[in-house]
Amino acid sequence: MDNANLAERLEAFAALLDLNGSSYYTVRAYRRAAELIRSTPVAVAALVRSGRVRELAGIGPGIEQRLQELVETGELAELRELEAQTLPELVGVARLLGLSTKRMRDLGHALGIRTLPELREAAAAGILATVPGIGPKTAARIESGLAELATARPRRGMLLNRARALVGEIATQLHGRPAGDPRRACDLSTTFAVVVPSSSLLPGVEALPQIVAVLERDEGRVVGVTAEGYPIEFVAAAPERFGTEWIRATGSPDYVASLGELPDAPTEELVYEGLRLPFRPPELRELEAGDPPPDLLEVAHVHGDLHVHSTASDGKATVEEMGRAARELGYEYVAICDHTRNVRVVPGLDADDLRRQGEEIAAANELLAPFRILRGSECDILPDGSLDLPDDVLAELEWVQISLHAGQRWGRQALTDRVVEAMRHPAASCLSHPKGRILNHRPENALDLEQVFEVALETGVAFEVNGLPDRLDLSGQHVREALAAGVRIVCSTDAHSTRGLGNMELSVATARRGGAPRGAVLNTLPLEELLGR
Repeated sequence: MDNANLAERLEAFAALLDLNGSSYYTVRAYRRAAELIRSTPVAVAALVRSGRVRELAGIGPGIEQRLQELVETGELAELRELEAQTLPELVGVARLLGLSTKRMRDLGHALGIRTLPELREAAAAGILATVPGIGPKTAARIESGLAELATARPRRGMLLNRARALVGEIATQLHGRPAGDPRRACDLSTTFAVVVPSSSLLPGVEALPQIVAVLERDEGRVVGVTAEGYPIEFVAAAPERFGTEWIRATGSPDYVASLGELPDAPTEELVYEGLRLPFRPPELRELEAGDPPPDLLEVAHVHGDLHVHSTASDGKATVEEMGRAARELGYEYVAICDHTRNVRVVPGLDADDLRRQGEEIAAANELLAPFRILRGSECDILPDGSLDLPDDVLAELEWVQISLHAGQRWGRQALTDRVVEAMRHPAASCLSHPKGRILNHRPENALDLEQVFEVALETGVAFEVNGLPDRLDLSGQHVREALAAGVRIVCSTDAHSTRGLGNMELSVATARRGGAPRGAVLNTLPLEELLGR
């Protein structure tokens, strides 16, 4: 098995564990292991055979055992057992319809059914309400949901990193191209699509390991659903119409409708030419997005990462290891910004710690020159708006991320006053994850962006586009607002490991959704210009 196959099997196992009620942390461990294996440049199967796979961070004995079974047999016996116990097709449908997965599983076992067609037959026969615990109301809800299944949407969106991995893997297996929300780099994806260059859809859709049920099949179109309850549309496109169908499957419905009748063309560029419109990158195919600037930001424009962590705080790699990994990406610099003491929930650095870290950074810079590690801090904003480090230490640092952790539920004006006070500190370089959101878990805080943007113009403080998949903060919409106000932004990863440096792709994609040009992003500057601004 190659890395992609191993990762896909672990993802499937994680999905079934999730459906079967396993703990959040167990499911997360398998999903993280799958992401790690997918991005590992060496053959993981070889590491398994040599007994070295646990050298990869996050691979414990349980995951190692399952990897050994996959490498030796190509299968997981426990996966088959979970499939029989969990009834993934029925549970995937239940999640899509917003029904209790336990109740749907109990229904399946009680009636001896395990597939969507069998569920439809049971509903048509009127026997759903005969199952203990279902009753007429739940039966009616299931029947109504089945009638609307093709247009149903999951209640929670999928994080961008996982959404891109999902459609990317499926597209690769079908020799197609990813589309839908993940291609537009939506913060959370609910609409997934893959366009296949074929005059008719392959029957292989049903055989895809990620798909547990086919909800709808028309000529040239199939809608399937994953075990987690996410529908995926598969579109067959003849070569002469591939560009047309790719645009239609990628853009938001309102945006596609605004284009009118699309001409047939093999490429997206030719479709836009036929419409006499400038080409619009996928991230900007929303009705409210304007045409892209001529120098729309790209990952290749980024000279360095200005927000990463080390083992001195809650990171997984040393200062030198983070520096080496950043240098291997072609960067010119990286800023180590570990937490300060006030954050409390993770280890933080005080003044003495930061000065000792300064010596460590100086030693690493001698080894890595001309690459440069910057002395920085993710400095907590205290309740009165002051910063969690003495002024003399702050003055020594080259980059200071001011950051709000506690107090995200404060009222609008109190929260804004607190942040404004911190922004006026002469050492402040950039405001970390300004709106404090955690996707699917915590909504945006009440920070008045219009007011803080005005202060940013006075002080020169930049605003971060945080690349952590569950943050992506600023959002694309807020990036657009920042640019309209004339505020500079920074694309950072908030990486807590060398692998986390890869989150730059998500940060840049989010900035592109806001139409960010290269010139508006500070870390596209060479080091001398950045420090001398």
